[in-house]
Amino acid sequence: MASSATLTQFENLLYDKKGNIAYITINRPKVLNALNMATMEELRQAFTAAQDDPEVRVVIFTGAGEKAFIAGADINELQKHNPIQAKEYTHRGQSVLDLIENLGRPVIACINGFALGGGCEMAMACTLRLASENAKLGQPEVKLGLIPGYGGTQRLPRLVGRGVAMQLVLTGEMITAQEAHRIGLVNEVVAAAELIPRAEAIAKKIIANAPLAVQYAMEAVNHGMDMPLQEGLYLEATLFGVICASEDKNEGTTAFLEKRAANFKGK
Repeated sequence: MASSATLTQFENLLYDKKGNIAYITINRPKVLNALNMATMEELRQAFTAAQDDPEVRVVIFTGAGEKAFIAGADINELQKHNPIQAKEYTHRGQSVLDLIENLGRPVIACINGFALGGGCEMAMACTLRLASENAKLGQPEVKLGLIPGYGGTQRLPRLVGRGVAMQLVLTGEMITAQEAHRIGLVNEVVAAAELIPRAEAIAKKIIANAPLAVQYAMEAVNHGMDMPLQEGLYLEATLFGVICASEDKNEGTTAFLEKRAANFKGK
């Protein structure tokens, strides 16, 4: 159940917790889970609550209904912005995605339909992406006279390469889940009914591992992607040295040598 009193106050989200998994679901199916600023602020609160909860090891993030993960930004809200408001709007949104990307816990996006514009960008900020067979992804902002503003021009080329990213951003075309998998935008494509169970199966494999090791590995990948190779290798070596001081490292190596299951404590 909810781990904080504030979680019961959400109007646009559902938050639940089962064991070590937190479930965050955008609950605006009538508007295909479109992102307005009120929803973005609730997402900030929900992911911060998950980050602050020591019991949460993995977050599963999805959208309510059968049609959309997140169909994009709320165009009615966006259309009214002047340049100053639009810049602030973008910075505030980007900060929520940065929180998701650097949560310190893996976030698995379950893309259960349309993931367009801000929805595709939100998925890209997650650690892993699973898509249902009926999912459609894309960055159609140019069709509205806009460009992606929640990291699409930056995360997309890092995931799929510059050429493929340019084609998607400049044409604004939607692609199928299968094409998204082919280009590396999503990790797996599964039947809609298997989306959450598959995410839970992956989450359980992650939860079986040492919490600090998972966190540091994510930091090494996320920060190393923005560094030259030699700097990234230095970061990796530094984090490797730090993790060797943990109790979990001693437990993990001892358990291996003693041929038993490790009992990790995140210390």
